Amino acid sequence: MLVVRAINAADLGALYDLASQVGTGMTTLKPDMKMLGARLEIACASFDETIALAQRDYMFVMEDTSSGRLAGVCAIKGAVGLDEPFYNYRIGTLVHSSRELGVFTQMETLYLSNDLTGSTELCSLFLHPDYRIGTNGKLLSKSRFLFIAQFPHLFTEKLIAEMRGYQTADGSSPFYEGLGRHFFKMDFDIVDDLTSLGKKAFIAELMPRQPLYVAYLPKAAQEVIGKVHLSTAPARRLLEQEGLHFEGYVDIFDAGPVLQARVCELRALRDSTLAKIAVAAGTELMCEVSADAALSLPEPYLISNTVLNDFRVIVSPARPDGGKITLAQDEQQTLRCSAGESVRTVSLNLRRNP
Repeated sequence: MLVVRAINAADLGALYDLASQVGTGMTTLKPDMKMLGARLEIACASFDETIALAQRDYMFVMEDTSSGRLAGVCAIKGAVGLDEPFYNYRIGTLVHSSRELGVFTQMETLYLSNDLTGSTELCSLFLHPDYRIGTNGKLLSKSRFLFIAQFPHLFTEKLIAEMRGYQTADGSSPFYEGLGRHFFKMDFDIVDDLTSLGKKAFIAELMPRQPLYVAYLPKAAQEVIGKVHLSTAPARRLLEQEGLHFEGYVDIFDAGPVLQARVCELRALRDSTLAKIAVAAGTELMCEVSADAALSLPEPYLISNTVLNDFRVIVSPARPDGGKITLAQDEQQTLRCSAGESVRTVSLNLRRNP
């Protein structure tokens, strides 16, 4: 069985192994033991509620309970840009017109912006290639929304997610090569590493503050503005299903889109419900339903416990009925809850009106 759970101090080595698989473009998950150790320490303090809300960084790992192997990682940062600058490009429009000549033009522009400072951020989503099957990606990504639905008071009004921008087969970024390299005079990987280490002062020092005309960029750079990395496209679709959308902000290095939403409008806050675990005669039958069988049922559910410092989420064929839900014994053990206790549930897949 797969479970997404709150990270703990014993996960550092396995977290490093996952980070080593990521590659370039994800600044929040680098294979640096010192950086990961510091981040894990903050994550544990976040779940223990011993640091301020804005400093919290809730990290979750997907564990294969049959082997103890970590299959993925994801996170929610309480607020971005309060301790260090948080930059994006905002896509805008400048109008040039001459009534005398009868000329009217609209020019797309990029503005260096700190508009999203203070927002809660979804980040660090990575699923090991061995587990990229079935609904595993959905479980990993959408588990965070159940956490937000259970503890909405921990987060700001706006939620954002920076998506990894488009890269060519050799790992280069057409947008960076067409714009950033002219100002930073270094390779994309080096800039990416500096940003991941929190060294962002050079952005303000070297990037122009004036609007940049998109039409002046090479065609290859123009075409990838707001476009995601090929491996990131499924993750974008999942976030859009949960209520996030693109509003014209992109990453300053690879031009990946920044999705955003109001927390109160997320599907999980709107549709998730609390249900009590029931003691029912059919429990033995439910115990015989395997994880593989659960995935073949028409509407699996995400089910989480309600404990902040030991938060856990699974996918199950069980579904709430009249405020109660019947869970198999192994599901209860995985969630670390028992009959009479409450769990939060929401359908794994987006329900569409006929």
